[in-house]
Amino acid sequence: MSVRVTVVCSARFHHFDLARQLSKRDMLVKFFAGYPGWKLRGEDLPSEKVVTFPWFTTPYMALSRWGMLKEPLQRELAWAAHEALDTYVSRRLPECDVLFVLSGSGLRSFRVASRLGIRTVCDRGSSHIRYQEAILKEEFSQWGERFPGIDPRFIAKEEAEYEAADIITVPSEFARNSFVEMGVSPLKLRKAPYGVDLRCFEKTCDPEKGGFDVLFVGQVSFQKGVPYLLKAFEGLRHSRKCLRIVGPMQPEMERYLKRYPPAGKVEILGAMPQKELKNVMSRSHVMVLPSVEEGLALVQAQAMACGCPVIGTTNTGASDLFTDGVEGFIVRPRDPCAITERLQLMADDPEQRNRISENALKRVAGMGGWDDYGARISEILAGMTESHVDL
Repeated sequence: MSVRVTVVCSARFHHFDLARQLSKRDMLVKFFAGYPGWKLRGEDLPSEKVVTFPWFTTPYMALSRWGMLKEPLQRELAWAAHEALDTYVSRRLPECDVLFVLSGSGLRSFRVASRLGIRTVCDRGSSHIRYQEAILKEEFSQWGERFPGIDPRFIAKEEAEYEAADIITVPSEFARNSFVEMGVSPLKLRKAPYGVDLRCFEKTCDPEKGGFDVLFVGQVSFQKGVPYLLKAFEGLRHSRKCLRIVGPMQPEMERYLKRYPPAGKVEILGAMPQKELKNVMSRSHVMVLPSVEEGLALVQAQAMACGCPVIGTTNTGASDLFTDGVEGFIVRPRDPCAITERLQLMADDPEQRNRISENALKRVAGMGGWDDYGARISEILAGMTESHVDL
């Protein structure tokens, strides 16, 4: 008999993929989504198992799109959306074996589930929330900015969820280590790296010979370590080097770039549709993701699928996607000199860069996508219900 699972998610993240995987395995009982129903069209989920609660998320999304969502309204709406969804689910929790909730949205539901004998999973997509706040506060200070901070209500609620949940799932070794460092027992943690849908990503062309094009894709922010990339690129010796930065710009980076204009040829391209990314990735000689904090950056696997070698940090989840020196390079965060060394190595030795590119293509060809993630989650959930001692 399969495990019966209820999933709760206040936003999109990877939980639509999770719900599809559970549905394929006849494990999904209900999927409570904070998204509006029209956003779920085409998601290949059984409509009778989907319950939407969009009353806070919809205005949040609309105001964000129109550029009207500012503090403190942004913070209050985010808090209200999570609290309202949590309360809604706690009053309508269906009969099931496991309640699987995105962190920040399940404390009330966990308490109800505990009384009903339902096992509980807190799914955290990044590092421990207090670890995350500490590292970001430090990072903002490094560049002369004040970190606005994570809402203390979220910190208190998430830590209470960590305590209440039977297990905590995380996507990478970096995220797992952050929980252990913050005092959470390793016995309570389960690692389940995300799948990567690579159907939209493939090698479409070769990088231009004679040049050396460096790519960054992601939110242009301190969290993503962009200042370290700019410093690393400045140190790279190449007559035809170019750095292309793709992604939405955060206010703190706008201020930083005004104070410290980047040296060399740097193109800031803004957000880009996914269907265009494969061409940019294919014609780039290397992609750098110098993040100081995140869960598991899937953009790394997307670049690899386009034959673009990746330089990532230990805090991007890179070690859960590729091997250092084989399909890419893994460096410590906040180390622009290490990034420069790897960039210089590939710029000076095209043959080695080509070998790494070929290895990256072979590696992603062996990835099982979201099916592997679904199999890992199913294994975790089965272990929870088979034996309480295992927890």
